[in-house]
Amino acid sequence: MIRGLIFDLDGTLVDSLPGIATALNHALNDIELPNHPRDVVKTFIGDGLLNLITRALGPDHSNQQNELLAAFKKHYSQDWKDGTFPYPGITSLLEEFQQSNFPMAVLSNKPHEYTVEIVETLFPQNLFSQIRGHQEGYPKKPDPTTAHRIISDWNLKAEEVAYIGDSIVDLDTARNGKMTPLIFSWGYGTPEDFPLLHSVDDLRNVILGSS
Repeated sequence: MIRGLIFDLDGTLVDSLPGIATALNHALNDIELPNHPRDVVKTFIGDGLLNLITRALGPDHSNQQNELLAAFKKHYSQDWKDGTFPYPGITSLLEEFQQSNFPMAVLSNKPHEYTVEIVETLFPQNLFSQIRGHQEGYPKKPDPTTAHRIISDWNLKAEEVAYIGDSIVDLDTARNGKMTPLIFSWGYGTPEDFPLLHSVDDLRNVILGSS
């Protein structure tokens, strides 16, 4: 039985691609490098900020990593606000889960400060007991260490928790942590050959049908 829910952020709860692509291309303009189409930027997302920057630069400009990273941070602090949106129906579904007494958390590879700011801005207060982005000294997903810390705080077993995401990184996080993987089809880097959820109703049926 599923008793707790941990969510990825980008591509799962929110469509953040417009804001990320805008900030990245503004940053590339700053250092006089070519822009990337949004569909290409989509393939860069999911493994944390440094990997986003590395992929955007490619091997020919890897020596400009620090420069692009600083420029991206400058722009993203503003650009995410006009380019990050909860997926339709997600907020009301989260409120249903809360009313059904499921503890919920967010666990993302996005830097911690952005993760907290986005969640606290776009979603009602007190939906999530914990909001965790990537922080220095903690391993990124698909390492399940931070997920297990959350689960321990809930006094649950990993087998009682679903990890809900949109990518192969999220699938591996769930598997590595012995959690139930639930993967949406609408995100970034959707895994192949795995049963996907195609709507918020699909997730509602899985979770509320198991309680």
